[in-house]
Amino acid sequence: MTRRVVTGHDAKGRAVILFDSAAPNVKHRPSGLVSTLLWTTDESPAETARSDDRSAREVGIPPPPRGSIFRIVDFPPGAKGEMHRTRSIDYAVVIEGEIDMLLPKGEVRLRAGDVLVQQATDHAWENRGGKNCRIAFILIDAKA
Repeated sequence: MTRRVVTGHDAKGRAVILFDSAAPNVKHRPSGLVSTLLWTTDESPAETARSDDRSAREVGIPPPPRGSIFRIVDFPPGAKGEMHRTRSIDYAVVIEGEIDMLLPKGEVRLRAGDVLVQQATDHAWENRGGKNCRIAFILIDAKA
């Protein structure tokens, strides 16, 4: 479970907490991955006056055109994703565990505390360890 706190503004323009609960949009993938969508935007610059839950939607891996996605992904031991590419700048922070990022020509092991900036490259993920790996991802639409 990931606790998600989202702030916004009331009718008088004062800062308020809009949501404070377990993130509701959780998907269990056939590969064993668990993906929790925390927030999305459909525009840049992002609209900050809305009070609706912008995670209450279905989205694929890439962000919407001119938008962004914020998600947490849990990779259990043995999980391996498909090689894929998104037209986005991806910021990833490994929160716990370790994982191998596979590229067509090479690979790199990332550990808790490591960060990755990925510029629309082909890649896949594989957890070859014996513990869960949790990664926070922010994907921003880009030209590719």
